[in-house]
Amino acid sequence: MKTIQRAALLLALLWSAMLSANETELPSIPAVSSPVQGIVTAGRLDADNVRSVHEAGIRHVIDLTLDEETPDFDEAAAVRDAGMRYSNLPVQGASGLTLKNVQAFDTLLRESERPVLVHCSSSNRVGAMAALRAAWMEGKTMEEAIAIGKEWGLRGLEDEVRRRIDARF
Repeated sequence: MKTIQRAALLLALLWSAMLSANETELPSIPAVSSPVQGIVTAGRLDADNVRSVHEAGIRHVIDLTLDEETPDFDEAAAVRDAGMRYSNLPVQGASGLTLKNVQAFDTLLRESERPVLVHCSSSNRVGAMAALRAAWMEGKTMEEAIAIGKEWGLRGLEDEVRRRIDARF
């Protein structure tokens, strides 16, 4: 009987360790969240954040900001210097919520090495892109897509996302 109890305890400990290893530690950065296992969303990064992102185990950073949003910070160089992969898909507010950008966003997410961090200045564009991806690429209903978007950071662009989902591109 003791052998069975020991085996059960060992199995429980191994299972717990495996689950912990699969969870992404959230770095201490603005508007951080993990809406899906292996994906972390956030607001703007600065030079100090890059280290905490790397220390959290992030392997790839997808940046939805335009270069002119951070003229004094070369995020691409900082991320690469820290040993992570960097991709930039500049999304300029509501006008950047296009089918072409959503398709590129979908490709980046599918091909990214996990855990991946996706960010913009506040996570609002991240959430908008996630909602449109859910509707246009995954066939989710309006409300399902909006709920997904909110989990990813959608706030101020919600009305625009609803209009674009209704318009179907």
